[in-house]
Amino acid sequence: MDGSMAAGPVLSDLRGLMREGATAAETYFLAVRKAVAGKVAPAGKVDRTLIDVEQRATHGLAWVLTYVETLKEVANWADRLAAAGKWGETEQLLSQILFGEYLNQLAGGLPMTQVEIVRPLDMTAEASITAPLLAPAVTTLMTGGNTPAARLRAAELIREAQGRATVENTGLDETYEMIRDQFRRFGEERVVPYAHDWHLKDELIPDAVVNEMGEMGVFGLTIPEAYGGLGMGKTAMCVVSEELSRAYIGVGSLGTRSEIAAELVLVGGTEAQKQAWLPGIASGAILPTAVFTEPNTGSDLGSLRTRAERAPDGGWTITGNKTWITHAARTDMMTVLARSVAGTDNFSGLSMFLCRKPRGTDEAPFPAEGMTGGEIEVLGYRGMKEYEIAFDGFRAPADALLGEVEGQGFRHLMATFEGARIQTAARAIGVAQNALELGLKYALERSQFGRPIFEFPRVSDKLVMMAAELIGVRQLTYYSARQKDEGKRCDLEAGLAKMLAARVAWGAADNALQIHGGNGFALEYPISRVLCDARILNIFEGAGEVQAMVIARRTLDEFLAGKN
Repeated sequence: MDGSMAAGPVLSDLRGLMREGATAAETYFLAVRKAVAGKVAPAGKVDRTLIDVEQRATHGLAWVLTYVETLKEVANWADRLAAAGKWGETEQLLSQILFGEYLNQLAGGLPMTQVEIVRPLDMTAEASITAPLLAPAVTTLMTGGNTPAARLRAAELIREAQGRATVENTGLDETYEMIRDQFRRFGEERVVPYAHDWHLKDELIPDAVVNEMGEMGVFGLTIPEAYGGLGMGKTAMCVVSEELSRAYIGVGSLGTRSEIAAELVLVGGTEAQKQAWLPGIASGAILPTAVFTEPNTGSDLGSLRTRAERAPDGGWTITGNKTWITHAARTDMMTVLARSVAGTDNFSGLSMFLCRKPRGTDEAPFPAEGMTGGEIEVLGYRGMKEYEIAFDGFRAPADALLGEVEGQGFRHLMATFEGARIQTAARAIGVAQNALELGLKYALERSQFGRPIFEFPRVSDKLVMMAAELIGVRQLTYYSARQKDEGKRCDLEAGLAKMLAARVAWGAADNALQIHGGNGFALEYPISRVLCDARILNIFEGAGEVQAMVIARRTLDEFLAGKN
């Protein structure tokens, strides 16, 4: 049913309005980009000093682009659903609510975080910059999209669907939906009943669960069949990561390190390295961990100090300190980023190493000569644990150097960021979906003043906005995955999806806890865990601030080069 035929609060000719609204938003973005370029690139090239001085403007530009691409993908999704006869009332209402809210935020104030609102005048002094947002379609959506009547009806539909309304018509084909159903069942049966206890006791996810995931193909999902994997794409990875993370982000993240390690080997490894590592990674017999970050470096990977030096026997000796190493003890392989080219102090001297290690225990997490370490206690994201590692003459064989070529480590790592950020966006969607469902369940069960608290508008409004934003960020994430699957560069799209998904997940968890009231602050309620888990998403795989800078720099460079 199209918007023009719908009854109730759905706007007439909704899909047409959405297309026009997305086009107007894009026109606004192009004008803002030109204005920001004038600030940070007065000589026709981005000035590093100015882009930092004008951080609010440049990061605001990145967020404007994120909203524009989200609206475009929701409009495209709506057209696909309509063509398939699946453009129902729920999809229409959530879409128009999202459009109404995001267009209003573009014109009046866009929240980069809860306390950082970027407005048009923060990016340019040109008061006329918002002229495209005065188009009739935009005005209609801004005034008639996110209305109390629309939210009330959407709330009724969400209640009927028990929170599943956001994933009933994702636009994916039957194969992906079969995958979704399979992993949702696995999550409900093998993860959900136990996840909160694992979190409270700060325990590793049991080996039995990890082994089952290996049998289901989680760790070899995107590895080619020739190397023992399933040979599926990033879209399948999104669906699997989303459903597993909905059950528990720790389980949804178990495959992340396998994904990163496999992509490193596929992108930069020799054929011998592919044969040696990929089949074991695909089956789950080899569990990898990523050893990149160092104390006091954070996102500044070019300043890494860990050294890898040639040993007399042709092998390597690694010395240095690493931190925030996820799942480090119970793994068999480390992908270690270290400086191997003497006399360098930037990205050019970094190399990637594939190092075997014995699995550790809680008592002896790193039972290998030349390395020591310990656990970092954390608020959430606990099922794999975080560690710091000190290498002191740790030995690696000659064939540990990825690709057998030095100085390519940073390039190899960058090649994994697209897939890693797409997967992180999918994990965030799963966390947000879980928050929505927990918040809805509690709102329907909890009564105050003689009725379920769901019936109070400020409770149901929260749930409706969670659902509307999930519609948007899902489509943006699936779009980035399709780009990757088609062999297209998608670092920009992956960054947009990751940045928005992290904010959506945190907002959903925070508001679902608010719906729980005081009970949400009690450790016995799962929403307390979900809140802690959601918080990390805006930090790893590129902190929100760094992600915004990278996005802004990329789109400004393209504009200055005349590419679009």
